Amino acid sequence: MDLDLKDKVALVTGASHGLGRATALLLAEEGAKVVVNYRSSAERADEVVGEIKDKYGIEAISIFADMSKEDDIMAMFEEIDEAFGRIDILINNAAYCPICQVADMTEKMWNYTLQVNLTGTFLCCREFVKRLLDGSQPGRIVNISSQAAFRGSTTGHAPYDASKGGLVSFTISLAREVAQKNIVVNCVAPGLMDTEIMAPALHKNRQKYIERVPIRRIGKPEEIARVVVFLAGKGSDYMTGATVDVSAGLAMH
Repeated sequence: MDLDLKDKVALVTGASHGLGRATALLLAEEGAKVVVNYRSSAERADEVVGEIKDKYGIEAISIFADMSKEDDIMAMFEEIDEAFGRIDILINNAAYCPICQVADMTEKMWNYTLQVNLTGTFLCCREFVKRLLDGSQPGRIVNISSQAAFRGSTTGHAPYDASKGGLVSFTISLAREVAQKNIVVNCVAPGLMDTEIMAPALHKNRQKYIERVPIRRIGKPEEIARVVVFLAGKGSDYMTGATVDVSAGLAMH
């Protein structure tokens, strides 16, 4: 299927590793120019950019922005304007996930998690949508939620779970706002996945988690990224406000 992504400009937040990295590479494979956002590792982000250029001959750049800071996010979009003159696709992937039981959690920890995961996504969407509306331009937004939005957790991830639930609601609200402007907004809710966020839990109890999954294995970032990239392309023209479960059967409905 041709997803009509050639020469589109896509921003992937938190793209130096994990699902973000896998998504950035697949977008480039489909011909999109990619902005690799990072916060903590310029080296890893530059490695993703280098891999995109070497494998696919596609233009790509890395841009620092801390998703907890409005000024950083606004500066990132201004840098994209200067580099490409446009933006077509936004993948909100960056996330923070502390490990702490609610009884021991500080307000600062709670607020920072929501600031990165939920407010950071709002700010990226605001800057993206403003640009599309100013140019009467179509676009695609894909927000990355989690099965934790619906299932919660017992291992101390309450603010992360709450923020991911908020992303589902925000996706619906924004999708309604921009539906008649040729901007579609969808969400992906991955299940268990081999990423840095999941690494500590999987290291301790991998078999326990595997037994929860009907397919009986942990997902690879590339498997979730394929669905993200599909939603970024023209194959999803008749979808908006949807949350797609990519969970190997953890969610069935």
